[in-house]
Amino acid sequence: MRATKAAFLGAALAAALLLGGGDPAQAQAAAAATTAGVPNEYKLGSGDVVRITVFQNPDLTLEGRVSEAGVVSYPLLGSVRLGGLSATAAEKLIADGLRKGNFVKQPQVSLVVMQVRGSQASVLGQVNRPGRYPIEVADMRLTELLATAGGIAASGTDIVVLTGLRDGKAFRHEVDLPTLFAEGGAAKDIVVLNGDTVFIDRQPLVYIYGEVQRPGPMRLERGMTLLQVLASGGGLTLRGTEKGIRVNRKAPDGSISTVAPGLTDKLQEGDVVFVRESLF
Repeated sequence: MRATKAAFLGAALAAALLLGGGDPAQAQAAAAATTAGVPNEYKLGSGDVVRITVFQNPDLTLEGRVSEAGVVSYPLLGSVRLGGLSATAAEKLIADGLRKGNFVKQPQVSLVVMQVRGSQASVLGQVNRPGRYPIEVADMRLTELLATAGGIAASGTDIVVLTGLRDGKAFRHEVDLPTLFAEGGAAKDIVVLNGDTVFIDRQPLVYIYGEVQRPGPMRLERGMTLLQVLASGGGLTLRGTEKGIRVNRKAPDGSISTVAPGLTDKLQEGDVVFVRESLF
């Protein structure tokens, strides 16, 4: 958040220098004023569509798109750099320009973001509404983005992977979603930045066949034991036996081994459980 605020302060300072006559001291004060009280406002980005109006000056109404360079061409002022500024800061910047240029004595500027295109993040995988979503506030959290995407689907895992760039370097972070709602978990709710991608993989599965009521694949819940898997499969048939149950397990090198776990042993993703028929 400090980095975001610092970048915003730099953008505001540059904008203030643009319209402030080049005086660094005045520009610094103007930039500080634009950041005060609005740390969580959405920052304008390239592609955003904005509508700018000036009270009692209909000729100064403009609806346009922020360019790739973060600039909007505004009447009387020419190119005004709005990229990186909040709506409040952009309003003040335009008002200062109109006032200092003696175009409007007491300008009351209003800027509304009509379409958010500049800052977006992608949500992929096992969510109810995958796609690209706008980052409408400066400190949008991972849980807020997932909620916008409709939440994790029933087939999704609890582990969320966020990738993107931080300080110009590739960034990858795994989040165990249930821990965010435990005591002290809010600090782990990472901030989502422009260009980030969130991916939710499919819930791990185990497979059960043989003498069970409902053979087939099933969700592997966290810490699930062999006994719980058998129960999820409806239990044994009348011909089934708990003796001699075998689990085929894939090793990291791709080889398959056969183990004979106890009923309270935990299973692993991809395990194949075979329940034998009783001989008596």
